[in-house]
Amino acid sequence: MAKKKVLYRERTTPLWQVIMANWQIYLLLIPALVILIWFRYIPMYGIQIAFKDYNIVKGIAGSDWVGLKYFEKLLKNSMFLRALRNTLILNLYNFLFQTPMPIFFAVLIDSCKCLWYKKTIQTVSYLPHFLSWVIVGALFSNLLALDTGIVNRIVTMLGGEQRVWLSSEDCFRGIVTFADIWKSTGWGTIVYLAAMTGIDPSLYEAASIDGAGRWQRIWHVTLPGIRATIAVILIMRAGGALVNDVEMVLALYSPTVYEVGDVLGTYMYRTGIGNMKYSLTAAAGLFTSVIGMILMIGADRISNKMGERGIW
Repeated sequence: MAKKKVLYRERTTPLWQVIMANWQIYLLLIPALVILIWFRYIPMYGIQIAFKDYNIVKGIAGSDWVGLKYFEKLLKNSMFLRALRNTLILNLYNFLFQTPMPIFFAVLIDSCKCLWYKKTIQTVSYLPHFLSWVIVGALFSNLLALDTGIVNRIVTMLGGEQRVWLSSEDCFRGIVTFADIWKSTGWGTIVYLAAMTGIDPSLYEAASIDGAGRWQRIWHVTLPGIRATIAVILIMRAGGALVNDVEMVLALYSPTVYEVGDVLGTYMYRTGIGNMKYSLTAAAGLFTSVIGMILMIGADRISNKMGERGIW
């Protein structure tokens, strides 16, 4: 045992020698590390605002400590609980409807044999990703407009009655989910298409020899081949269970649908910037981050127990 330890130590290269031997690669990491530290780690100094009665004049260091006072306020605040409920429901909608769409779309594109048609579909489906939510919000507002919107015109032609779709509590969550699917599905297929390129073609040939049809090859070869990628995406989604795209909701919602459309991000934006309740907003943000981390770690552990690699 002692000899093995000596041999192991002799074979271990000091970290500084590894860095010096590959200094060009580590040099490329410096800009990314600077950005990460400057925008992610240094702002963590402000987390203590959640535990202080923050005063702009006194600053962070001069403000008085109040412990968990603002966390208790949050849990008793009906608007925060409403925003928490709406956030969970919207993310559940996204999980049920938005998550499978890139997988389904990637499978269809991968199965397409016509190269020019395949590339055209890929390009067209990616384009909505590059549109800002302001443009997407304006587009859906025009489509759903009361008198001039194409949706209301079709409803009228079919004998129905026009309605203000974006001001309807029954329809708002569905519209937001559909807009998110339309905007992000094409871009999300990139990850799955890249994963599909790593599947051994001989597996498809063997399945064909065994008499498997197209859908059987997809079910028994393609989907198992990208299972690890799907697991990682689901773990990341679990970590974002209390996070919504604030721009997405802001571009589409209005005070008439606060009851179903006000999420944690918009609540913190309104409370923190609009009402200048910085400590309460910081407490809400810290609460969201901690719960998200717990959910992500839990999902990763479940993934590992099911035989998948996970993210750690």
